[in-house]
Amino acid sequence: MAAAPRFDLPETDDFTRPFWEAAAEGRLLIRRCRACAKAHHYPREFCPHCWSEDVGWEQASGRATLYTWSVVHRNDLPPFGDRVPYVAAVVDLREGPRMMTGIVGCAEPDLRIGMDLLVAFRGGGKGGVSVPVFRPDQGQSNSRTHDPVSSR
Repeated sequence: MAAAPRFDLPETDDFTRPFWEAAAEGRLLIRRCRACAKAHHYPREFCPHCWSEDVGWEQASGRATLYTWSVVHRNDLPPFGDRVPYVAAVVDLREGPRMMTGIVGCAEPDLRIGMDLLVAFRGGGKGGVSVPVFRPDQGQSNSRTHDPVSSR
């Protein structure tokens, strides 16, 4: 019997491969334009600010603030049904771009707009894909926290 499709894993390609390889190592990459110096995310082959194609990868600090969130109580796509309720969020990376992500390690009543967050990575292990998520920053000095739990 074939494995059920998963809707939480990205499709990687040659262009995004550096992003996913870095994530597997516990590093968050963003793109920065060499023409206007602005950072952006999601990864694109051109700058969304000035349209220059002179852009490159850069390691982000892994720090962010919470911009907004929503608690998802129902999602029938595998494996999200096993994760409900979960927090889908938009965060402002310290480097400037906004990023869609998930929040882990924080109860909904404790979420606050502007709260400090630190990147973590869901999944990975045995060659699997690691996806960046965020958790509350409790003054940790290591911005490369790894969340080995792939089911939450």
